[in-house]
Amino acid sequence: MAAKEPAPQKDYLIEPSFNAKFRSGRAQEIITEVLKTKLTGVTYHADNTSTWTREIADDIKLKLKELDVERYKFVVQVVIGEQRGEGVRMGCRCFWDPNTDSYATAEFSNGSIFCVAAAFGVYLY
Repeated sequence: MAAKEPAPQKDYLIEPSFNAKFRSGRAQEIITEVLKTKLTGVTYHADNTSTWTREIADDIKLKLKELDVERYKFVVQVVIGEQRGEGVRMGCRCFWDPNTDSYATAEFSNGSIFCVAAAFGVYLY
């Protein structure tokens, strides 16, 4: 009776390589580009904001996926409001690994609206 050969072991990467990490600088460029494209020349109307936020978030997520960073999940948050001269603060808390996970934000405003978008890249272990 011949001895069975052991099954080949699969390598499992715990962290992405340096070149395969989420780059917040490139993500910020993508967010800024999408915001300018979608919101330049737009005036605030409350009925349109839910559609705009959904479209902007979907466009940002789609372009982030084109970066082709494997095993990353993207979460995109977009806030649009009417420009009335008041201050607005946006905050977020996350529990993540600072070695692999990151985020990027960008803002857009004109005389009528303001928009803040944040994208989070979270590595799936």
